[in-house]
Amino acid sequence: MRHHLTSDLAVARNDTGRIAYCGPIVVAAITDYPVSRIEQEIHAKRADPSQADSIIKGTTTEEVADALAVFGYTLEEVVNYHHLERKERPTLWNWMQKPRNAWTHYIIAVHKGREGHWICVKGTKMCDTFTNGKWVFACDGPHRGARIMEVFTARRTAKII
Repeated sequence: MRHHLTSDLAVARNDTGRIAYCGPIVVAAITDYPVSRIEQEIHAKRADPSQADSIIKGTTTEEVADALAVFGYTLEEVVNYHHLERKERPTLWNWMQKPRNAWTHYIIAVHKGREGHWICVKGTKMCDTFTNGKWVFACDGPHRGARIMEVFTARRTAKII
């Protein structure tokens, strides 16, 4: 059991034996459950049972929220930048300079080329697929110049046994 005054930055444990993509990685980093368990929950909500063994490559906001909910967390949107042109949206680095709660997990949707990408930020550290599920200082991590689409908070709401 972690003490509430100590850091609770859990390394996202990728126990799949292959690359894990950003949605399962950020949920694993927050919940401290292995990637295989997160993927199992995402598959359970998907409509096509024939895809149950496929790799989870892309996740929607709803899928991330549903997976977090299974483990006692809520996902709430803090800010949405979709109304701005892409080049007018703040970069991850710009956003990191603004005041925020250092104890809160933020899940940030950024542009990665033509696709979206999930990053988890807590305090001055970030975690995603490109950090192999490990927490690194955001100033040293990838995506500093990535443009943000949306910012969410992930908060624990229930104790899971």
